[in-house]
Amino acid sequence: MGLFSRAEFFTTVNHFRDLPLHGGREIAFAGRSNAGKSSAINTLANHTRLAYTSKTPGRTQHINYFSLGENNFLVDLPGYGYAKVPPDVQQHWEALLSQYLQAREALCGLVVIMDARHPLTPLDEQMLDWFAPTGKPVHVLLTKSDKLSRQQATLTLNRVKSHLAEYFPNCSVQLFSSLKKLGKEEAEAVIAGWFAAER
Repeated sequence: MGLFSRAEFFTTVNHFRDLPLHGGREIAFAGRSNAGKSSAINTLANHTRLAYTSKTPGRTQHINYFSLGENNFLVDLPGYGYAKVPPDVQQHWEALLSQYLQAREALCGLVVIMDARHPLTPLDEQMLDWFAPTGKPVHVLLTKSDKLSRQQATLTLNRVKSHLAEYFPNCSVQLFSSLKKLGKEEAEAVIAGWFAAER
């Protein structure tokens, strides 16, 4: 049984003050809208509809909590950078995201989803900048890697790895494909290690 196989919906919140007081540990998933965040969560959980995937980016508009058992939680954050929402909604998301990432004590690591074809966008960098002062670990999943040739995927991985090593030394990175189930075990091992380290 994998870490995520027991994942089930726990709660959803739209304001920092409403975050649950569960006394446990959280790993958050963040990513640009349409980078494949929901698909990655569903792949890790071996569940087709755990996190809502949509043809319309930006559907995750709240912070969604999933219980993994043993007081561990997976937290699905709103996708960032999608323009087709009103500016006030965008501002609310950004304030909620930055406050959550910088001030949530239960948070023990962040998984950032980047499309392997377009990694390290300015918004991805902003997300890493927000989180860096916490000193907590970050693991980057380069999703949709099946859409690149093996050579392109390796080059992209190496380029992102060297950039992170220079600017965000708390980050690790791997290739991931929800379609081909590539990188599932590697991602799960990293995240399980974070939970174990917090005990």
